[in-house]
Amino acid sequence: MQPRKQTIFRVLLLALFSATLAKPVFADATLFVGPNQTPTNRPTSGASLGLSLLIIGFEFEYASTREDRLAKAPALKTSMFNILIQTPFSSLAGLQFYATAGGGLYREQSVENLRTGLGSNVGGGVKVPLTGPFRLRLDYRLFSLKGSTLYPRPQRIYAGLNLSF
Repeated sequence: MQPRKQTIFRVLLLALFSATLAKPVFADATLFVGPNQTPTNRPTSGASLGLSLLIIGFEFEYASTREDRLAKAPALKTSMFNILIQTPFSSLAGLQFYATAGGGLYREQSVENLRTGLGSNVGGGVKVPLTGPFRLRLDYRLFSLKGSTLYPRPQRIYAGLNLSF
């Protein structure tokens, strides 16, 4: 990156950070299940822990998909750090929409091979209020796994129970 672009980027990042300092901070945790759709539908489960500063959020997510030997679909584990851009809590009917992108590590494992590498993901979803601090979280992710993976672009849909605190 050129020095001028770096300076502009740093100033914008500092302005964004300063604007969020006066806002309340929210945290949430999600336990989720759903299908990994690549190459066949297989059960996936996982958890995430997030921190939100009004419209900007950060989360760590871990997910595990089981191997399906008959379909020759390897097990997949992902550990991703993500940034979220989300609507404020009091948006349309209490729904909180978000878009997310991030990166981290993956491990793809089958009887024949074990592959570990870097990956990224993009996606989005909605958090639907249930009762009190509990919400239903519906999410879609598209992963991009680097290296010699069998399936470099897995997709996942999930539903989860989200606790806001």
